[in-house]
Amino acid sequence: MTHTPTTPLLTREELDTLLGGAARAWLDEALAEAAHAAAHPATAPVDSYAVAPWELRYAAAGRHCGLEHADSVRVLLLAEARAGLPTLTRLYEQGAAAERRAVLLALPALDLGPAALPIVADALRANDTTLVAAAVGPYAAAHLDPHGWRHAVLKCLFTGVPVEAVDGLARRSPGDAELARMLGDFASERIAAGRPVPAGLHHVLALTASGPAAAPTEET
Repeated sequence: MTHTPTTPLLTREELDTLLGGAARAWLDEALAEAAHAAAHPATAPVDSYAVAPWELRYAAAGRHCGLEHADSVRVLLLAEARAGLPTLTRLYEQGAAAERRAVLLALPALDLGPAALPIVADALRANDTTLVAAAVGPYAAAHLDPHGWRHAVLKCLFTGVPVEAVDGLARRSPGDAELARMLGDFASERIAAGRPVPAGLHHVLALTASGPAAAPTEET
């Protein structure tokens, strides 16, 4: 089982109750290595081909703790290591889909400001729905500008990702006339092509018509 918008990430305490003895010991060692890296950044490998021990653990999380817990373990490792943008970018660019997804899921727990938006933008260009769903979480809700956020909503509708995955949807949609226009255009294109209109589109469109009008924003 991989993480979905309705599958919460597990805390360390919750993982301890679910993992067997060997997996718990492996996780203890992995988190200790990540904490050491955070406390001693000057000892990070300088060779571009070398990686810190905890990064090797990051890649092996599913094998040692189970695929159903891999997202949670990887997010804990990134948070414990206080991973910065260069490390996150490398893990994202070099990782498999599951490792990329965990980077996206970890962004809200890291103090990065908007610096990681290029990672989110790359995920939103992908056709992997698990990456798209992870990309529209709390980090995107907090940092995507109106133009980028609207296109993220459309990306979900286009790829079949449930709009419930979009964090902050009910907060950002009301009064957004531009989003309503884009939704209408998208629906018209689908109808003209003889294709069904996603049910989620009607939900978002209803949200745009509710509540007070949003403050004017500069369009990109």
